[in-house]
Amino acid sequence: MASRQVLLLASVAIAVVFLLAPASAEVFMVGDAAGWTLEYPATWTDGKTFVVGDSLMFMYPAGQHDVMEVGGADFRACNVSASAAIGTWTSGMDTVTLDKAGTRWFVCSVGTHCVQGMKLLVTVVDPATPAPASPPESFRCC
Repeated sequence: MASRQVLLLASVAIAVVFLLAPASAEVFMVGDAAGWTLEYPATWTDGKTFVVGDSLMFMYPAGQHDVMEVGGADFRACNVSASAAIGTWTSGMDTVTLDKAGTRWFVCSVGTHCVQGMKLLVTVVDPATPAPASPPESFRCC
């Protein structure tokens, strides 16, 4: 009888550990094998889901590129002026943590690299936020 209670208690403890353990964050190497360079593939985000806690690793030759986070309008205009920068990284091995849900915009501010396509838009989701509910049957069309 005592061994059953111990086994049950151990099972409950293991279940609690797994339920309370946070999901492991993923580190994405931007551009995969191409890295953060002029050869960076514009479709790199296709099929990827970025969640709060994940990180982006920007790998590039230091001095030849950089990473600048900007707002949406500056991203679209490739405005790489210092006043547009939300953050700037220059080490060549930069890790940016995606710490909140929403859209993040990154560009290379070197020369005309942004205009040449060296820019990244990432939409970050919060897995703790439930998806919107489907509308009631009476509100559905057709």
